[in-house]
Amino acid sequence: MNHSLSDKRRQSALISRRRLLQAGGVGALTMGVPGMVAADVDGSRGLGGGAAKKSCIFVLLCGGPSHVDTWDLKPEAPAEIRGPYQPISTNVPGMQISELHTRLATLTQHFSLIRSMTHVGNISNHFDAMHHLLSGQAAAPADSPYIGSILSKVRPSQRTVAQYVWLIKCVGDPVFCAPNIGTGGHLGMTHSPLFVGSATNHPAMPGFKAPDELLPAESPERMLDRRRLLEGLSPAEGAGNGRRALRDWQDLYSRALEITNGASGRQPFELDREPLPVRERYGMHPLGQNLLLARRLVESGVGFVTVNGWTGPSPNEKLGGPPSSSWDMHGSNMGMGSAFGNGSYGMGWCLPRLDEALSALLVDLRERGLLERTLVVVTGEFGRTPRIIPGEFPGRQHWPSCYSAIVAGGGIRGGMVYGATDKTGSYVKDKPVRPQDIGATIYHALGVPLGTRLGKDGFTRPLSSGEPILDLFG
Repeated sequence: MNHSLSDKRRQSALISRRRLLQAGGVGALTMGVPGMVAADVDGSRGLGGGAAKKSCIFVLLCGGPSHVDTWDLKPEAPAEIRGPYQPISTNVPGMQISELHTRLATLTQHFSLIRSMTHVGNISNHFDAMHHLLSGQAAAPADSPYIGSILSKVRPSQRTVAQYVWLIKCVGDPVFCAPNIGTGGHLGMTHSPLFVGSATNHPAMPGFKAPDELLPAESPERMLDRRRLLEGLSPAEGAGNGRRALRDWQDLYSRALEITNGASGRQPFELDREPLPVRERYGMHPLGQNLLLARRLVESGVGFVTVNGWTGPSPNEKLGGPPSSSWDMHGSNMGMGSAFGNGSYGMGWCLPRLDEALSALLVDLRERGLLERTLVVVTGEFGRTPRIIPGEFPGRQHWPSCYSAIVAGGGIRGGMVYGATDKTGSYVKDKPVRPQDIGATIYHALGVPLGTRLGKDGFTRPLSSGEPILDLFG
């Protein structure tokens, strides 16, 4: 599995969005945002009236956060397992979370914890674990599309150019990028996400102006001429992959033309339209401002938004350089400083940022009447070893046997703990939730029939082999 995915990732034959657009004469970044959403804007309340009937914000804590230091603490375990943080009580009796989640502790009635996430098999590298998680499958084939791409296929919408958006694809080391993030898997490029932002251009930065930077390089008139030329070609003139590439060109050109003619579509990205207290409530860091941007996107009609859980470089960072992800907290084992410190890879920095941003999102969605129709999923690709790696800068290794997730909105009843691990947080002892189950739960929340099948080269595949966690709904 590891070799096939790595080889696939390196295949130069894959048509990337950038190459496809360059081949057609459209600016390489054209499809990276804007004009894909259309909604009215209210300067004091943000976007209004254009939200999709049901949508999902998927917060991916790239690197794998420690479950025993966040949402599944083991205060009775030995010190080398429980770590330095204490559990605190929440608004839900008996439901405890980390002491660094002071704001989330007041909102537990609005979300549920899954403490029994687990991978089928010992998938302990980021690349493969993320491939299975994002595809919502176990033993996922190498060409599997991810959940956002699948939803783009089975829930087509005429009122948005983008149905699937990814806020900051990867930061730094590409080991955190699963193979089909930018391809749409076997569904093709038309169902790949639109990427917005980077480590050097994110919405917490004063100069972030995604719509202005991602305008097409050519005039609408010239693009219209090119689209007419493409539409004059018949897919029958090609064969196999040639037909698919031609269809992709035709579709992407149509979407690019919509961008040039829809200036209002850039407005969701103009965060300065938000009152400053709202922005500050989310936190003026990449995770906070990306979650605010995600709210604006779903409010504008985007059906699925993935947010990279990068919290940005800590001002206390002593090792130099921005992190590739915030949650790969190995400690001195990989030169990252203490997992329990205040550096970029430290929970003392990352957990308060997550607490601030996620609590603001949940409150904002609820106040705007969007929480019931917006599913929020927060998880990493796996957990961390119960036993701490000792040393001057302690940390934890990868651990696929169990990890935790937060789910809220979209019909989730909140205030519930689902599943359990053993007394050291090593293995699931009750109600295991596999990647295919979390995928099926997302489809169920968004009203997608699990009997739906996806076609490929004359064959069909089931949408999911998992079971939705119906106990979470009520």
